[in-house]
Amino acid sequence: MAMTVHCDIVSAEESIFSGLVEMVVATGSEGDVGIGYGHAPLLTGIKPGPVRVIKQGGEEEIFYLSGGYIEVQPSVIILLADTALRADDLDESKALQAQKDAESAIANQTGEVDYSLAAAQLAEATAQLRTLQAIRKKMGH
Repeated sequence: MAMTVHCDIVSAEESIFSGLVEMVVATGSEGDVGIGYGHAPLLTGIKPGPVRVIKQGGEEEIFYLSGGYIEVQPSVIILLADTALRADDLDESKALQAQKDAESAIANQTGEVDYSLAAAQLAEATAQLRTLQAIRKKMGH
C-alpha cells in the first residue's frame, strides 16, 4: 500500500477537495511537478490547467485550476487558486465559445478592447480545454 499525505484544493470561493492522496501532479511555473509522501517542503506557482490527484487506493481525479500556488509541507499539500473546479464540471461548449470570443477580440482590436483581459480569457479557456483533453486521454476516448 502506498504512503499517503493529506491534500487540500481550495478556490477563492470554496474547498474543492480534501483527503488523503498518493500523488498530486500539476504544471508548476518551472515545469511539471509530481508530489507524494515525503516530498521536500516547496512553494511554487502553478500554471492554469489540469491537476491530477491520485487518491488513496489509486483512483485518479482531475481538477481544473486557473493557476495559483502549491504549498508542500511534511503533512499536507495545499493547492490555492482563484478558480478550482472538478474537471467533470467543465463545460466544453462554453470553453470553446470563450476561446473563440477571446481570439476574435484579439484579432479585431479596437479602442474598447482590453488586450490583456482578452489574452487572459484566451489562456483560461485554452487551459480548460487542455483539462478536458487530459480527461479524454485518461478515459481512452
